[in-house]
Amino acid sequence: MAHKNQNNYSPYKARQEARKKDGKSAAQAPSNQGRHKKPETIYELHEANDRLADVFRNHGFDMVSHEQRLKLAHFYRLLMLNQEKENFTRLLKLRDIAIKHFIDSIIILKHTELKFPLIDVGTGPGFPGIPLKIMFPEEKILLGEGVQRRVEFLKHVRSEMKLKNLDIIGRNINKHFVYPVNGVITRAVEDIGNTLGNVISCLNIGGRVYFMKGPGVDPEIEMAKKNWGEYYKLVQNVPYTLPQTPHERRLVVYEKIKHMPLPEDDEGEELLMDELSGDEKRRWSAYR
Repeated sequence: MAHKNQNNYSPYKARQEARKKDGKSAAQAPSNQGRHKKPETIYELHEANDRLADVFRNHGFDMVSHEQRLKLAHFYRLLMLNQEKENFTRLLKLRDIAIKHFIDSIIILKHTELKFPLIDVGTGPGFPGIPLKIMFPEEKILLGEGVQRRVEFLKHVRSEMKLKNLDIIGRNINKHFVYPVNGVITRAVEDIGNTLGNVISCLNIGGRVYFMKGPGVDPEIEMAKKNWGEYYKLVQNVPYTLPQTPHERRLVVYEKIKHMPLPEDDEGEELLMDELSGDEKRRWSAYR
């Protein structure tokens, strides 16, 4: 997930406009509009695991081992239990979470090879970063998120699930963020060009940016070529569909080919250093 860009098309706003055209005013909206929706059922761990197995099998999704699926079931429970006080996802049924969060986060591994350390920009409650961490328990993954309540949830998930080598960066990722990584991933609501600019200082030469987008992304690709072609080249543009569903997706991957001069001010370094552990600060100092 990524932070919304006001210039982007918003399906939610489109639905609201359609309702207005149908003569449905805001005053006619349901009385519970804006409240946190709660799941009707939160399955216990082993039942959730069994139900995930059924969904994955029925959708021809065979990439997840039993151990990995059990961890996804644990994450499902933490997400739904948190929904009692927060509203991090509109998906409340296990089947929907399995398809539109878990499969959606992992299926790109059929189409590309990730580079690590990998940062998930605008991860929200942990997508795709947490499912990918479950798939790659030994690899270094960072979760970048600027909303504090989401940051606290991510720390809770890391602790409860005992996820190692997972750093949580409690700030928005922008050109001042300079901790070196070889991969950037985002389920991107934000425009491609904006994200390429935001990660230009942290991504190493030869590193890749993985955009998990919807099908109508061609205008963004054209603008990114115009504005960022000096620094990035497009290396993959793969259309695919979530298995056994009508949900179309596009994986768009860029490789960094040239450095841009680092920002001259110290704002980025100061903000970054506040987020890092002692070992990470030493690695950062060596990089500088």
